[in-house]
Amino acid sequence: MGVAKSWRFSLISANLALLQQQNGYKNGGSNKQNVCWRWKWRWRSSSSHLQRRKISWPLVCGLMLFVLGLISLFTGHLASDLEWYSPGIVKRSIFPISDGARRESIDIWKSKYSKHFYACSERGPRFAPAVRERSSNGYLLIGTSGGLNQQRTGITDAVVVARILNATLVVPELDHHSYWKDDSDFVNIFDVDWFIASLAKDVTTVKRVPDKVMRSMDKPPYSMRVPRKSSPEYYIDQVLPVLLRRQVVQLTKFDFRLANDLDKDLQKLRCRVNYHALRFRKPIRVLGQRLVMSMRQMAKRYIAVHLRFEPDMLAFSGCYYGGGDKERYELGEIRKRWATLPDLSADGERKRGKCPLTPEEVGLMLRALGFTNDTFLYVASGEIYGGERTLRPLRELFPNFYTKEMLVNEELKPFLSYSSRLAAIDYIVCDESDVFVTNNNGNMAKILAGRRRYMGHKRTIRPNAKRLSALFMARDQMDWDTFAKKVKSGQRGFMGEPDEIRPGRGEFHEYPHPCICKKPFSNEGDRFTKGKRSVQRLKKGSKSKALISEEYNEADELFAD
Repeated sequence: MGVAKSWRFSLISANLALLQQQNGYKNGGSNKQNVCWRWKWRWRSSSSHLQRRKISWPLVCGLMLFVLGLISLFTGHLASDLEWYSPGIVKRSIFPISDGARRESIDIWKSKYSKHFYACSERGPRFAPAVRERSSNGYLLIGTSGGLNQQRTGITDAVVVARILNATLVVPELDHHSYWKDDSDFVNIFDVDWFIASLAKDVTTVKRVPDKVMRSMDKPPYSMRVPRKSSPEYYIDQVLPVLLRRQVVQLTKFDFRLANDLDKDLQKLRCRVNYHALRFRKPIRVLGQRLVMSMRQMAKRYIAVHLRFEPDMLAFSGCYYGGGDKERYELGEIRKRWATLPDLSADGERKRGKCPLTPEEVGLMLRALGFTNDTFLYVASGEIYGGERTLRPLRELFPNFYTKEMLVNEELKPFLSYSSRLAAIDYIVCDESDVFVTNNNGNMAKILAGRRRYMGHKRTIRPNAKRLSALFMARDQMDWDTFAKKVKSGQRGFMGEPDEIRPGRGEFHEYPHPCICKKPFSNEGDRFTKGKRSVQRLKKGSKSKALISEEYNEADELFAD
C-alpha cells in the first residue's frame, strides 16, 4: 500500500514540476508574484485562438488549492508509512534480505535470524593474566545496592573495576537495607566457589580480607562513593591513589558506577562475569529447573511474563490506574521513600510511555500479536497491586496461567522469606522460556534481555508503551482486527530481532554487542556456490546461459550487501 502511495506521489510531483517549468516558475525570494495572477496572465496569452469569454478566477484558484491539498494528503500518507515501517526501511539491516521481505509477518515464537549469531566472550590474546594477591595494589571491598538484578550489575562492574585497579577483589556484600528487606548474603544466592574459580584468570578474588592485613592497618578501610557511570580513568586518578595508600578501600552503593562504553576486552570480561561466573546456588538452580520442566511437560513452548506491577514500581513511576483516592494515597505513601522524585503528571507519563501496562493490557498485546488463548503463560512477579482483581482479565485471556506458587508448594517454603532468592527462581524460568515479555525497562528486563541475546537471540518482547498507550485509550473506537493490525505495526522494532539496536547503542547489560558474533550465512553461501558451479557447467553445455546468469547474479547481489 505504501509503495502505491509513493508511486502516485511521484507522478503528481513530476507533473507539478513540469507545469512549473512551463510557467517559468523559479524558487527564490525575487519571484514572489501572486500565483493566481500568473495563471490568469498565462491563460489570456495562450487562449487567443479560443472564444473569448468571462473566466471565474476564484474557481481557478480554488482548483489550484484543491490540487495542492491532494499533494499534501499524499505527502502525509507517505511520511506516515515511512514512520510506520521505519524499523524495516530507514535502518539498514545487517542481513542480506530485500526490502520486500522486511514487511513480511514475523514468527512470534522465534527469530529466523537467531541461528546466525553466537556468544563470543573469550579472553583476547593480549589480555594479561590476573595479578596475584601478593602483587596486587590492595583489596577492593564492594557494597552493592538495590534488588537482585541491580546488585548483579554492581557485582559485574566490581570485577571490571578490580581489574582496572589491579586490585584483589573481596566477594561483594549484598544490600540488606533496600525496599525488599532481604538479609541474604552472596553465598546464599550465588555459588561463591564457582565465582572465584571462574574468574581466576581475570581477577584474583578472596572471600574476605586476610586477618594479617587487617591487623596491620592503622585505620579502618577507607569508604567512598564514586559518581555514576565513572570512566576507567576516574578510577585510576581518584581511587587508585587511595588504595595504594590505605591498602583496603570500600566502594559503597555500587550500582551503575562504571561507564557503559569500555575497551572491548573489558566488555567481554563483563560478559564472562554476568553470564558465566554468576551462577546461582544449587538449591535455587534445582528448583528453577523443576519449574521449567513442569512448564515443558504441559506444553512444548511457553511465554514468561515479568509483569512488574508491584506497588513500589507503580509508586516510583508516578502513574495512575483508576483506583481513586485509595490508590493515590497508598502509592503516594510509598513514593515518599524517594525524596528527590519530582511531581509528575500521571496522564503525561502514560502518553510518554513511562507507565507499566496493566496485566490486562499485556494480555491484549499478546493476543493481538497472534498468541492464542491456549498458550501457556508463566507469570513472574511479586505482590501484584490490586491482587486477584487485577490479574483476572489476564487469566481470562490466557487460561493456562501459572506462577511458581501454583507449580510448587512445599519446595518453595524455604525461600518465601527471601525476595532475592524468589527473584532468582523467576530469573531461571524466564531465561529458559521460549518468549520473554517485559513490562517495563527495569533491571530484570534489561539483564534478561541481554542474556537472551547473548544465548542465541531468544525472542524477547518489549512493549512499545508509548504507541500502545495511545492504542489502548482509543481501542473502543476500532474493531479487533484494526486494533491487532496497529499493535503488530507498533511492535516492529520491539520484538527482540538481532538488528533492532545498533551496536554501541543502549545500555551494555541490555545489548552486549562486543560479546555477540555473527556466523557466515550458510544458506547464502550455498547459493553463491551454486552460482559458481553453474558457470562451470556452462562450459560443458549442461545449462542454459540465461538460467546460469540468473543464479550467479543472485549470489553476487547477496554478497554485495
